[in-house]
Amino acid sequence: MAEPLPPLVPVPEFAPQLLLRTQPVRALILDVDGVLTDGGLYFSGEGEVLKRFDSLDGHGLKLLQQAGITPVVVSGRDAPALRVRLAALGITHQRLGVEAKLPAAQALLAELALGWGEVAVIGDDWPDLPLLRRAQLACAPAQAHAQARALAHYRTLAAGGHGAVRELCDLLLTAGGHYARLLAQLP
Repeated sequence: MAEPLPPLVPVPEFAPQLLLRTQPVRALILDVDGVLTDGGLYFSGEGEVLKRFDSLDGHGLKLLQQAGITPVVVSGRDAPALRVRLAALGITHQRLGVEAKLPAAQALLAELALGWGEVAVIGDDWPDLPLLRRAQLACAPAQAHAQARALAHYRTLAAGGHGAVRELCDLLLTAGGHYARLLAQLP
């Protein structure tokens, strides 16, 4: 007879004041290059843009959706590889190829009937600053530009495209009381 498996215990730990700031969050606005990817632009011989995405980030975004937190993508670039990845993750709230991110984000928030006090934003460079300034929770990946890091309430240990988004997802899940529940559902 096999011994019973030990229970899974939540590992992430966050400062209490950070968890309090994060509790109202109902949506996460993400940049792409430097956040969901490492920021590098790879080109095929035919000129197609290739992007590398981290599977940890993808699973974290799926967990957010299970918890009722909506992922939203606002990106200055548009690429077939990005559209394929967003479709695979079931992320339907998106504005791609936009120069002015603030109006695009405000339109998406209006569609979702959410205000800035219910939003986390993760961005890495100047085009993201207007969003970071307004967010309930501003986040920057480890390698983000200094100006983005200065606005961040939370800076990830991981770099963009290498688990930074998953770190933020874990924070959002923990603050909302979802992390332990989702973990307990594993067989």
